[in-house]
Amino acid sequence: MKKRTRLRLAALGAALCLALTGCAGDPEPEITPTATPAESSTPTAEQTNFVLACYPEAGFHPITGSNRTNLNLAGLMYEGLFALDQQFEVQQVLCSGYTTSEDALTWTFTLRSGVTFSDGSALTSAEVVSSLESARTSTLYSARFTDIGTITAGEGTVTIVLTRANGSLPALLDIPIVKETGGIPLGTGPYVLTGTGEERSLTANGSWWQGESLPLDTIPLRAIQEADDLIHAFDTKEISLVATDLTATNALGFSGSYDTVDYPTSTMVYVGFNTASGPCRDAGVRRALLRAFDRDSVSTALYSRHAQPAALPVSPANSLYKERLAEELSYSSQGVADALTGAGWTRTDSGWVSGRQTLSLELVVSAENQDRVAVAQHLVNGLNDLGINATLTKLDWDAYVSALQKGDFDLYLGEVRLTGDFDLAALITSGGSLNYGGYSDAEAAARLQSYRAATGQARDLSAQRLYERLAEEPPFAVLCFKNWSVLTQWNTVSGLTPTQQNVFYQFAWWKIGPQEETE
Repeated sequence: MKKRTRLRLAALGAALCLALTGCAGDPEPEITPTATPAESSTPTAEQTNFVLACYPEAGFHPITGSNRTNLNLAGLMYEGLFALDQQFEVQQVLCSGYTTSEDALTWTFTLRSGVTFSDGSALTSAEVVSSLESARTSTLYSARFTDIGTITAGEGTVTIVLTRANGSLPALLDIPIVKETGGIPLGTGPYVLTGTGEERSLTANGSWWQGESLPLDTIPLRAIQEADDLIHAFDTKEISLVATDLTATNALGFSGSYDTVDYPTSTMVYVGFNTASGPCRDAGVRRALLRAFDRDSVSTALYSRHAQPAALPVSPANSLYKERLAEELSYSSQGVADALTGAGWTRTDSGWVSGRQTLSLELVVSAENQDRVAVAQHLVNGLNDLGINATLTKLDWDAYVSALQKGDFDLYLGEVRLTGDFDLAALITSGGSLNYGGYSDAEAAARLQSYRAATGQARDLSAQRLYERLAEEPPFAVLCFKNWSVLTQWNTVSGLTPTQQNVFYQFAWWKIGPQEETE
């Protein structure tokens, strides 16, 4: 979705993951890779005035780095075995094909032939294995390796042996493949980082195996030291593009006239249930709560459309999202009443009662993010409108985490970035790191494992069966999946197809320069 924005976006609350402002560690040793620009009649950067930001002192390693702005640049320099498009569908990149064992535990990936790094050296299985092993211990990617056992190199192949079947393993392998140099690693992508210190550019990689014509031969980089520099550089049009989560804690505020392109992420916003104690031990109450939240208003009004309403734990952009089932879980006051009545609750002037118990729920939320607090208050108000006595408790981050770990809540407002295979193990299995509500359901666990192991049409069917079980015995209520945003100077760039992993996805198709006005 592309929008033109002319307002100042206020700062929103403290980042819980990688900050756009960047976390500069020790500067990496500087090298100047050799790059030969591909022959092209495309306009120069000076003609289009297309400039990107970088944090020179924060490091440019695409696997172990932590600076979001620099990591975004990695999409122009590095490629993975696979890529996920905007629908989270797997696309082959450095992998030309693969085979799996009958038990889906052993995967053998064949590397694409003719691929070279930007120095002209051939891609080998050794670099792939080295990159994946580096990712295994990195902050960015370690969560993907929970069920990955050994990774070994063959002749033009890489074999991965899993400890638990996963039919969607390729969705986890959009990890950048690099050639270590002792400094900034080399990649196989369309551009290479050139220059030193604060004088850096991205230069077209003349040996790029895809050989597509690029919009620019050279992209100058504007050196940034801190967040205020980034805001000023964009506001004054010194840089052409920034990528950000506009609903994040401490989101940066930009002013002026610019275009906004939103793209889907796997970040799920949900209401978690305490299934171990309190009123939510009753599955009937939990089923009622699935119908009690107006997801459209949360996404449209409170997240300013920077989210997609969702009733299932998979992005609505993905083919596994089942609209029919989602519709059955949509907001309905009558649906809430029917579910509570079916569970033995009676509506009275003082609320819903069962015997001597009145249905009262406490929702806890982290007070660090004002958008999230607004969402929580909206949800509590909605519950009270439905006759469910609900209160909101706002806690600082440490107290919030402590309350979740102790199970000191009835409901909590949570946010989690799921992996590209939309695995729910951490949320719904016994001992799962995010299973704060003590959820335990053997049937749901069995269906989750079937979903994880399945491929093709079987995966589609197993996903539906899993989501149906989670509607019968709910561990949480999904509200929405967040969108992130790419902001570009107004009327200068078109054809953007950003993805969660790569805001420069399909950059060769972008059009850079003054755009024709459209109605």
